[in-house]
Amino acid sequence: MIVVSGCLLGVCCRYDGLSKPENEIIKLARLRHLLPVCPEQLGGLPTPRPPAFISGGDGFDVLEGKARVLTVEEAKDVTSYFLRGAMECKRIVEIFGVKRAILKSRSPSCGVILQTGVAAAALILSGVQVSEAG
Repeated sequence: MIVVSGCLLGVCCRYDGLSKPENEIIKLARLRHLLPVCPEQLGGLPTPRPPAFISGGDGFDVLEGKARVLTVEEAKDVTSYFLRGAMECKRIVEIFGVKRAILKSRSPSCGVILQTGVAAAALILSGVQVSEAG
């Protein structure tokens, strides 16, 4: 089983209320058991919601209390939602014994390459092999 950002499967859970379907991920869903998640929704944020960014570091720093997650326009602190969502994703992978995750790129929750998001960091620290798409 693989955890996947729901938006990559066509679930309208992105901050803008849209999805970001990736054909390769959708094809993979026909061959493997994929478990869609949206850390921001799991953390209690609505959809749509204001876009957010990590201020002062990356997702690892947010987990350590050294950085915050803020909304882009109003600089409202939404760190607690991102932390709750990351912990819920971690709980899901533990319950199902998931060892691999494919998460949405350029996301303050799910990103990996340009900046590690909060949920991605939590999963990496749990020993999950995390990659990104989209």
